[in-house]
Amino acid sequence: MRIPVPGGKIIDEHIGAASTGESKLSVAHMRAPAEWSEPFQTPEFDEFTIVLSGTVIVEHGDGETTEVTAGQSVKTTAGERIRYSTGPDGADYIAVCLPAFTPETVNRDE
Repeated sequence: MRIPVPGGKIIDEHIGAASTGESKLSVAHMRAPAEWSEPFQTPEFDEFTIVLSGTVIVEHGDGETTEVTAGQSVKTTAGERIRYSTGPDGADYIAVCLPAFTPETVNRDE
């Protein structure tokens, strides 16, 4: 199921609340364009990100930044304030969320 989001990012959820009704886990294929970013968020789920190509940049609420490139992965923890963005080549990646991602539990800043 394709989940619409602003800014040119494409989310194809394969397993999860929106696509299969699964609430324990979600698995999505993400494609984000070059220099894409989203607002800070404080999700109520752990997220495991596996980068297939490009670079995903994770800004942490404590001011640290993690750059994750093709073949690498990163885990963020429920309750952690984070912001995702991409580098100059965009990114193609898989996101696994425990429990499943929902718009109500991502808690994006406005």
